[in-house]
Amino acid sequence: MIHFRHKPIDKNESKNRRLSRIYYNRMFPKRQDALKVAWSVAAGVFIGIWPTIGIAIILTVAFCAVFRLPKVPGIVSSFVANPLTQFGFFYPAVYAHARENLDKMIADGVIAYDKKPCLYVYRQTMNGREQYGLVCCVPAADYFNGIIKKHELTRADKEEDRLRHVLATNANTGPVFLTYRDQGQFDVFGAVTKRKPVYDFVSKGDGFGHTVWIIDDDAEIEAIRKSFEAVPVSYIADGHHRSAAGARAASYRAEQNPNNTGDEEYNRYLAILFPSTQLKILDYNRVLKDLNGRTPEQLMEEMKKVFDIEALDKMQSPAKQNQVNFYMGGKWYACTFKAQFLKNLGPVDSLDVALLQKLILKPLFDIDDPRTSKRIDFVGGIRGLGELVKRVDSGECACAFAMYPTTLDQLMNIADAGEIMPPKSTWFEPKLRDGLLVHSLD
Repeated sequence: MIHFRHKPIDKNESKNRRLSRIYYNRMFPKRQDALKVAWSVAAGVFIGIWPTIGIAIILTVAFCAVFRLPKVPGIVSSFVANPLTQFGFFYPAVYAHARENLDKMIADGVIAYDKKPCLYVYRQTMNGREQYGLVCCVPAADYFNGIIKKHELTRADKEEDRLRHVLATNANTGPVFLTYRDQGQFDVFGAVTKRKPVYDFVSKGDGFGHTVWIIDDDAEIEAIRKSFEAVPVSYIADGHHRSAAGARAASYRAEQNPNNTGDEEYNRYLAILFPSTQLKILDYNRVLKDLNGRTPEQLMEEMKKVFDIEALDKMQSPAKQNQVNFYMGGKWYACTFKAQFLKNLGPVDSLDVALLQKLILKPLFDIDDPRTSKRIDFVGGIRGLGELVKRVDSGECACAFAMYPTTLDQLMNIADAGEIMPPKSTWFEPKLRDGLLVHSLD
């Protein structure tokens, strides 16, 4: 029989010293299970490479504590994987540098304050198509109260990054892209476009036009403000992280001010309101890296259970909703979802991207989450169908799905229902220009 001898308790040992010894032994156990060490290292590496912005070690320790893993291997591997995410020492310098750049632009006259509160009209031109937006500030309270409606989830790390940037620069340097159902508001603010603009240029990289008019007449501003009282809600078209950060920055500043009234400038953030009738959502296409063990012939047979398939004689986009054009082996096919799959669908389930995910990508390609799967990639419609052909013909991908664009009505109906769109559902072009108009929080 084997007897274990317990170390006698030192009665003279202080309570603090004894607790320190206990926690030290927990952190540095003398005997460690190899499998547990391996799991600790894996967790540390994963958390370390993830953009956790200064709390990687805390998360690693917490994870190891919950799953009873040794903590030191996890902490060491987390730090080695990416030392920049450990304590957040390096991040304040980034935001401080942004503030320095903004201050320098103001000092050099690159950015100048208007003498009074103004509104602006911003025109974007792409391939002959124009869209006009009203540049203004929207109340942060509208975001929290659901008057500014969203249709996407935000990532905590990206939202936090935007928030720190806003607070450090004390400004919204990039606007949120909002849309609304126009009831004559454009006729009111669009009249300003007959005047001479303050900015009018074409960006060299993409050839898109950017034109800005200023509205500084009090009577005009009041008429525009009055007209928008009839608009019950607006919708985030693009910029969910910016909107969340702008609203959170306003909330933070309000909490810091015991005399906050709600009228302070920091209670609003920069946005551009575009009539939904002028916007166009581009297609957001899918390319698949492999056929998940199937031959092309086997894949086509499986797809025929979901689609009515017709061969195409040339490359072309889907002609209508519920049609997906498929490219593989140098050939294009028009694939229309069978009627049996289109019954009793909600606003999200009826999206072509949702139907493709549910009926094709998950069962045939084993893609549970398209945001994290290595089997799939996404190609914005701005790059054209030729990019899909290029990716497949080069051997980089095995096949491609060209999607029919999500409509503005679908986006707004989903937001009205309080639902969330699937990942990579919309692609807006042209993008808004950062820094063209800046809103100071004070």
